[in-house]
Parts: sequence; C-alpha cells; structure tokens
Amino acid sequence: MTKEVKQELTLRITQANKTQLITILYEMVLLYLDEAEDALAADDKAEFKGVIRKLRGCMNELTASLNLEYELAQNLLQLYLYVNRELVQASSHFEKENLEHIRKVIMELHQAYQKIEGQDRSGPVMGNTQTVYAGLTYGRNTLTENIADPTTNRGFCV
Repeated sequence: MTKEVKQELTLRITQANKTQLITILYEMVLLYLDEAEDALAADDKAEFKGVIRKLRGCMNELTASLNLEYELAQNLLQLYLYVNRELVQASSHFEKENLEHIRKVIMELHQAYQKIEGQDRSGPVMGNTQTVYAGLTYGRNTLTENIADPTTNRGFCV
C-alpha cells in the first residue's frame, strides 16, 4: 500500500462513523488482496506471507467488531471464519484461487455496507480530530490539504 493511500485511509478513518469504518476495512482487505496477487505473480513468497498477515489483521478487526447478540453477526462471523480458512490455505499453498474466493466474499460485503452507509446518521467514532479542508489550488492537478486551527489539542478521543 502506497504512502498516499495510507494517508487517505487514515484521514477517512478519523472522520468515519461505525459503518464507514467497516467499509474502510473491507477496502483495505481488497487492497491487500491486490498486493497478495502481485506478490504471487512476482513469486515473492516472503512478501506474500507478509500481506497475508496484514489480511488476517484486518479480518481479526472485523471479527472483533461483531456484536454476536444478533443473528446477522453470527452469519458474518461464519463468513469471516471462512475467509480466515481461505487465508490459511493461500498462505500454505501459495494459490491464487483462494484469494479469488476471498475477493468474491469481501466484494459482496463491501457493496452491501456501501448501500447502508447512507442510512447511518451517527457521527464520527473519533472525536477531537483536526478538520482538514482539501481543494485544488495553485497547481494543475495538485491537491493541497490545509488544517484548520492547528493550535488545538491533537489528542484523539474514542
């Protein structure tokens, strides 16, 4: 994942509500799947295993976010466990087929969460974050970000 993508995701995370955080995690999984496929194509097993570790970290976060009192959460748990089994298979056999199975599941979940994102009217999970205004200024296709009120406390409240 490039530095710019990490910065974009970090900014989105600081301003996201609960539903948007799940959507961002799904997007991270999809990005890491791309990296895993690239590592397989380059026959770089060490890089592949590193990406698989990152994927498992994302899946652990998704699993930890479930409220298992609801039936839907039980169903999501089963899907997440399936994805974890596929990650183990991919890691041990270095096969792209397992990654394709994972991509199919995560794409469906990502699309579903994107649809319900608009229904979640709750505020950002993180409080006390800096406001960032972005716009095109003084350069062709150059994005400049400005922080409003940089002297305020930068501590995050969750």
